[in-house]
Amino acid sequence: MKALRLACTLAALLAAGGAACADEVADFYRGKTVRLVIGYGSGGGYDTYAKLLARFLGEHIPGKPNVIAQNMPGAGSRNAANWLFKVAPKDGTVLGALSQTTPTDQALGQPGIQFDVRRFNWIGNMVVVNNIMITWHETGVRSVEDARKRPLAIGATGASSPSVLYPSVSNALLGTQFKIVAGYPAGSDIMLAMERREVDGRGSDSWASLKAHNADWMRDGKINILFQVGLRREPDLPGPPLWSELARDAEQRQIIELLSGDVAVGRPVLTTPEVPAARVRALRKAFDDTLKDPGFRAAAAKANMYLNPMGGEELQAVVNRIMSPSPQLIERVKAVIRPKDLQRLPGAKTGGGKAKE
Repeated sequence: MKALRLACTLAALLAAGGAACADEVADFYRGKTVRLVIGYGSGGGYDTYAKLLARFLGEHIPGKPNVIAQNMPGAGSRNAANWLFKVAPKDGTVLGALSQTTPTDQALGQPGIQFDVRRFNWIGNMVVVNNIMITWHETGVRSVEDARKRPLAIGATGASSPSVLYPSVSNALLGTQFKIVAGYPAGSDIMLAMERREVDGRGSDSWASLKAHNADWMRDGKINILFQVGLRREPDLPGPPLWSELARDAEQRQIIELLSGDVAVGRPVLTTPEVPAARVRALRKAFDDTLKDPGFRAAAAKANMYLNPMGGEELQAVVNRIMSPSPQLIERVKAVIRPKDLQRLPGAKTGGGKAKE
């Protein structure tokens, strides 16, 4: 009986402590304004997802603060990331929506980084969807094995985009013969170039985007999917292999898995370092609850937005895994991501900015 009374007392104390913690979080946020800083300009995919989240998120945060979206574009969202890390209040009143490449950019030592992604508190990812590499049906190239036997012209956007990265790394590691044609303003321009037979394939597309915009091409067999890039195969795309499954040894698999991590980061939302743990937990729960909100889901469906969320704890683990490779592996990755078979469209910009995929 004494043990039972002790257990009941402990349970009551824990429940009271949890309630007090929840009340403390609600008291903090009540009457405040939370800013969601978007690392890109208006109109793109990151902006669209973040602004929809901002419309509904406040209702699910304890205390129901007002949530406003604020664009802070520049340097592929690195300007916003640096500001969040160095300047923004460290109290949970500022959130960020950054590039999916943010952790990989730091891991590879890209210039202009003044933050540590491991110290951010990652709140959640609104959409996990694999990228794919495709070829036009008339090429007769249906697999990476086929692509080892003949050269193909592959359309791409900016020099640091996945549409350049995937074919160039495949050349270096897997023995393919892709000739990368970079400088297309957007993915839709590459699709048109394929249809006109100006290029043989596209270096990267989103599986969700292909289904939404080119379902007839899949139905009519106009394209071949050589591989998909992600941590696991898409449930409705069981046939084409993962890029990492094509690796020919353990080191190649490590390299490709590192470069595939961006896909799992997706459309991430995070908050600053040093935020009290109770507020981080509340923000993560609010994110999860928002993604289940019928009003939010209806608005996303109306806007034809694909949702496949990942919670904050899992996203934090993905980010830490991206940052975990040895210095030797990082140097090997840097060596293979330099495109050697790249040519540019006449008149294309030569800057390293990332065009819309």
